[in-house]
Amino acid sequence: MGTEILRYAAFTDRGHGGNPAGVVLDARDLGEAQMQRIAAEVGYSETAFVRPGDTPGRFAVRYFSPRAEVEFCGHATVATAVAMAERGEPGAVLFETPVGEVPVRTRRDEAGELVGTLTSAPTHTRPVDPEVLDAALTALRWSGDDLGTDFPAHVGFAGNEHLLLAAGSRERLARLDYDFDALGALMQAEGWTTVHLFWRESPTVFHARDPFPPGGVVEDPATGAAAAAFGGYLRALALVDGEPEVTVHQGVDMGRPSLLQVDLSTPHGRIAVTGAANVIR
Repeated sequence: MGTEILRYAAFTDRGHGGNPAGVVLDARDLGEAQMQRIAAEVGYSETAFVRPGDTPGRFAVRYFSPRAEVEFCGHATVATAVAMAERGEPGAVLFETPVGEVPVRTRRDEAGELVGTLTSAPTHTRPVDPEVLDAALTALRWSGDDLGTDFPAHVGFAGNEHLLLAAGSRERLARLDYDFDALGALMQAEGWTTVHLFWRESPTVFHARDPFPPGGVVEDPATGAAAAAFGGYLRALALVDGEPEVTVHQGVDMGRPSLLQVDLSTPHGRIAVTGAANVIR
């Protein structure tokens, strides 16, 4: 019998859009080369591979993009938890990932849709080096005038690192036309998973776009790991006036509207990110 590969869209917005993820719920017989081959064949930004842990409710999870293994992936985590819930797995599970333990719980929202909440690794953030920022702006084909003045350029971490850059306007965010090879090389050298470009619509509502050339993807429609790093950044720099939760809209400009709820009140330096997931039919 061949390996069963499930396909889900995570962080959907009222059942639409979201970020596609592959899910393999039983990867016990798969080696690393096989997982990489399957991820390339699936072609989504990430595919999650699951093996049972030592005790009930614990699972070892690895993530592969079409090009390489990724240490953590938020949308594939939510997709995997929802796939498990649909098959009778309890609402709270623990994923053992390359970045450590990631608790995930699932529930049905008011509309009856299954949603998953991941709790990230402890977050931290730091200013980006000015020379590196200049290189990133050049690759993005942005100038310093394109940056928003209320949000300093940082590198945020929530299991992996993301460059966090504020756009000065919604129009600037909508115009994404970057040098794929140059940005990919810079991100590879700096160890960034995505560049999280964002614009604030209101005190607690943001729009975001995430170039992902290291994974062979021009743009990610919804990025749970980046949303967690972004939440840690907002909290650490007190950029949302103590509000406990923010909403991130992503994927709108690429026709895949996605919705991520980011809880800044999570203890122990962690951030919780919630979103729905649906089977891709």
